[in-house]
Amino acid sequence: MSKAAVLRSEPAVADIPLPSRRAVRAAYASAFSATVGFIPLHAVWALGIPLWADENKFRDWYAVGGGPYLFVLSGMAVMAGVLALSLVRPWGLVFPSWVPLVAGRRVPPRTLASTAFTVAAFLLLYTVWAAILTVIQWNDPGVFSRWIVVYGIPQFLVWGIGLLIAAHSYRSRTTPRH
Repeated sequence: MSKAAVLRSEPAVADIPLPSRRAVRAAYASAFSATVGFIPLHAVWALGIPLWADENKFRDWYAVGGGPYLFVLSGMAVMAGVLALSLVRPWGLVFPSWVPLVAGRRVPPRTLASTAFTVAAFLLLYTVWAAILTVIQWNDPGVFSRWIVVYGIPQFLVWGIGLLIAAHSYRSRTTPRH
C-alpha cells in the first residue's frame, strides 16, 4: 500500500475522539509514578547517598558505575512519563511546534502505541521478575534493603498498568475503522 493510501485510510486528527477519563487518569498516574514515584529515590542513590542500603556494599556498587546508571534510569523514567502523557494529549497526535524537523506533522500512531505497549510489557515483566527474585533471594543480603520492594512493586504496577490502559485507549482511538 502506498504512503498516500495509508494516510488516506488514517482518520484525520480532528476526527480522533478524545481519550476517556479512565485513560487520562491512567496516563497521568503512570507519568506520576514514573517521575515522582521513581526519580526521587533513585536520584538520592545517584548522588551517592546510601538510603535504605548497606553502606559498604553501596559504596562498592556506586564506585563501579552505580551513579551514572541511576542517572540514566532517571532520564528514561522522564521519557516514560512523557510517553504516557503523549497517549492522551494533543501532542501525541501532532508533533508540537518546538520539535525540530517534525513540527506540525502527524505522530505515527502505530509507532507510539507499539512503543507504549512494549514499555508497559517490560515494566510489568520486570515487576514480576523483581518480586520472584526478592522471594528467592530473601536471605541473601544485597546492596539495597529487601524491603524496598514494598515501595517498588506497587509503584511499578501503577506505572505499567497505567501505561497499558492509556496505550490501549490511544490505539483504539487512532486505529482506522474499516
